[in-house]
Amino acid sequence: MKYLAIDTSGKNLTVIAKNGEKEEIYFDPNCGVFHSTAIMTQIENAMDKVELKLDQVDFIACVTGAGSFTGIRIGIATVKALCLASGKKCLPITSFDTIAYNKKADKVLAVIDAKHDGYYVCGYQNEEVILEPQFINGEYLKNLSKEYKLASFEEINGFNVEVVSVSDGLKNAVLSKSKDVVLIEELNPLYVRKSQAEEGRP
Repeated sequence: MKYLAIDTSGKNLTVIAKNGEKEEIYFDPNCGVFHSTAIMTQIENAMDKVELKLDQVDFIACVTGAGSFTGIRIGIATVKALCLASGKKCLPITSFDTIAYNKKADKVLAVIDAKHDGYYVCGYQNEEVILEPQFINGEYLKNLSKEYKLASFEEINGFNVEVVSVSDGLKNAVLSKSKDVVLIEELNPLYVRKSQAEEGRP
């Protein structure tokens, strides 16, 4: 399999370039507001290290959210531009996938801390979504924790959460969902709630 995968949905930046047996993973846990300036350089570096050209990839994978509204837009715009330039299809992966595909437990709740007692969640059973992505409060998360094992890419205060690898989860999700490619017109952000500006939040 030959592919390029990127994740700019959170404060991290992940780039994976895969060329058969050759693989390069770039992971910056604190890229934050520098996604737009760092992403193309890291894509080029990763592809060079595995001797992969854009016209050789089977597809380009992109994490579509939930997460940072700005980060999601940067990732999707970048992947659409690369797909347009190369004529390749894209593979949408959710940030919940990158969490849940680390776990082999029967029922996993992928959790992203949205701060201020808000959480993005999505429930999985054997890597299939059984609870659709939604935005919930801490009280509801406590109730769900009785039914699911919680997993996230970072610790969450007040909850017993297994911290998992974003890059490993992305790699596993791409491998599992590699046939779910779409045209660039079908690559859309996953916004579980309105942006801060749209909601009028300070």
